[in-house]
Amino acid sequence: MTSLAITGGRLILGDRVESASLLIEDGRIARIGGEVPTGVRIIDARGKHVAPGIVDLGVFAIDLPAFTAGGITRAALMPDQSRPLDDVGLVQRAAAAGKPAVWIHPMAAATRNLEGAELAEVALMQRGGACAIATGRRRIADSGVMYRLLAYAAAFDMLVVSHAEDEGLTANAVATDGETATRLGLASAPASAEAIAIGRDIALAEETGARLHFRQVTTAAGFRLIRAAKKRDVRVTCGVTPAHLLLSETAIGPFKTFARLSPPLRSEDDRKATLDAVADGTIDVICSGHDPRGPEAKRLPYADAEPGMSGAETLAALALTLVRDGLVDLPRLFTLLSANPARLLGLPGGTIAEGAEADLILLDPDAPWIIDGETFVSTAGNTPFDALPVQGRVLTTIKGGQPLG
Repeated sequence: MTSLAITGGRLILGDRVESASLLIEDGRIARIGGEVPTGVRIIDARGKHVAPGIVDLGVFAIDLPAFTAGGITRAALMPDQSRPLDDVGLVQRAAAAGKPAVWIHPMAAATRNLEGAELAEVALMQRGGACAIATGRRRIADSGVMYRLLAYAAAFDMLVVSHAEDEGLTANAVATDGETATRLGLASAPASAEAIAIGRDIALAEETGARLHFRQVTTAAGFRLIRAAKKRDVRVTCGVTPAHLLLSETAIGPFKTFARLSPPLRSEDDRKATLDAVADGTIDVICSGHDPRGPEAKRLPYADAEPGMSGAETLAALALTLVRDGLVDLPRLFTLLSANPARLLGLPGGTIAEGAEADLILLDPDAPWIIDGETFVSTAGNTPFDALPVQGRVLTTIKGGQPLG
């Protein structure tokens, strides 16, 4: 394998940004700083930033072109596939799907067929390559089953990724209770459905000592519960997507199905609470929620459309909004995008350090562009941010020292 040097760039290194060269040998970062040897292939990064490759915690589709375009070098795949990932063979097949370009890390289905009743063979799937256990698009309604899952996961120190909505309140709902849902005549559920689900799962995690991650938390009440649990040293973490950081329920507008998400968009007060949760460290992960949906799923009446957004290609650009707004700095942003998800899942990558795998992105944080779902390389362009002007673009994605694309 040939050596590669990146010169002239500003490296995002943990807690600081530093101008230095980077030498890559045999797929790993051999040296930060110092002279560049002769005969080495060079990437000139003057005026650009070099950041860790993004580790995306919770995608719903293997979409390699979108991952590469968005700077995602590792993607944790949700078990909600055409056949749920409840068998070790399915996990192994999914894990092999992206190599060598983008590594896919499957999350094992918590229950058989994701039906919430019978625990799947979690230990076998962990040995087969599963990086975590996930309840899927829904939570496990039966508290006894969830308790057994958390106790079992604690024995293997395996992360449990849970969906945070109480199904008794959200059944048939397509929006959050409030003025927008009322005005549009949409079936809706109270935002408290999230806090109810979070409260139960935190209580069970505290009882069992399990590591629990809520893939998306979107309400002020939910964040209050997580803050209090962290103060009690409960092993709980949470994530969010740019949609719930930057959009409120008003983005539904005149029945815009690209803005139909799960969880649904919340009130402006809840959106502001989500920004506060990023600023104060309550939120541990920013993820894309990548869930590409074709026209057969989205070009329907709002209530009939499937929830989900194509988020991989816009993740970095939208997340950089938080830096420009002063909520976080660049090192902290890439802790949320890269280092924290890698740590939670027990994966290599997520940082720039000597000896680490050379999973990197070359980033221009000031490059202006307009989001256009029609031009996405993803399998679908369903984005609620269509036509939004943004700044910041991934120029090159490097996996294991090899530029992709």
